[in-house]
Amino acid sequence: MANASAAFAALADPTRREIFERLARAPRAVGELAAELPVSRPAVSQHLKVLKDAGLVVHETQGTRNVYEIDPHGLGELRAWLDQFWAEALDAFKAEVEKTDPTEPDSTESGAKRGASRTRTSQPTLKPRNQEKRK
Repeated sequence: MANASAAFAALADPTRREIFERLARAPRAVGELAAELPVSRPAVSQHLKVLKDAGLVVHETQGTRNVYEIDPHGLGELRAWLDQFWAEALDAFKAEVEKTDPTEPDSTESGAKRGASRTRTSQPTLKPRNQEKRK
């Protein structure tokens, strides 16, 4: 995703992240956001511009107000970009789990035909140390 860098850069700012999280709860006008945050209305507008340029929010003009909301398309692209790493991690985990243990007996079809069974050696039991009673 080409916008992943822009999206992460936009969300790196704590004020923009707070604005984004508030928009995730419900669409809001610039004035509403400014009233809820310790920044000016022009500053909120600038933060929203950065979020919009990064593809994370969209706005709709309603009379004299611009109402902003999360852009599901942009957020979906960001999630898809992140999901590729999750898929790679799961694939690597699956490959590691499916590796055969070289110390295990052969469990191939021929081994099964011979009636071979897999047994695991038990771990030695550790006995607790004798502790002297303190007087």
